[in-house]
Amino acid sequence: MLAIQINSLKKEETVESQDTWELRQKLTEAMKTESNILKEIQEVDERLAQYETKNAQSGRSILQDTLNDLRLEAGLEELEGPGIIITVSKADEFINAGDSNPYISPSVLRKLMNELNRYGAKAISIADQRIITYSTIRYIEGETKVDGFPLKNFPMQIKVVTEDEESAEKLYNYMQVSTISDDFFIDRFNISISEPKQSITIPAYNGDFHIKSMEIVN
Repeated sequence: MLAIQINSLKKEETVESQDTWELRQKLTEAMKTESNILKEIQEVDERLAQYETKNAQSGRSILQDTLNDLRLEAGLEELEGPGIIITVSKADEFINAGDSNPYISPSVLRKLMNELNRYGAKAISIADQRIITYSTIRYIEGETKVDGFPLKNFPMQIKVVTEDEESAEKLYNYMQVSTISDDFFIDRFNISISEPKQSITIPAYNGDFHIKSMEIVN
């Protein structure tokens, strides 16, 4: 009888030991699982933070590129490219002593600007004054002025930059048959047109011009 009880106790201890080991094993596995889950959550959080940083940087980069493009289109940045140079000089052979100082009519300059823009000009400067959408050409107090700058020193250069060399060639060919030279001649000026050049630099607009602050819209 005693031997049976001892064996029974041993069996119970063995079963209890097995149950404890299984519980410990399950607990260990659960802890490992929890640890892995926490690790994955941390990795996800880190990735999200990286994505947010990249998106913010990308947004700023896109905004900066847009602002740069706007400044370039608005004429607020120097521009270099192929184009032609038109030189305007006084027709001295038709200016007599005592004659009033000749000036270029604003209407003639505007007509020239319109023709240049129509036939491929990307940017224009008159006497190193950048022409923009809001530029003014006026006759004030005996002088023709571009954005307030007087055109009184001759010979004077009108620089024109085009999109590419092919456009420069087309513009040059058009100017060879244009009658704009007759309009300048009436004002007692001669014009000469250079052959297309590979590189011409046009300065940035130096007048008052402001772009309102811009920000990324979510």
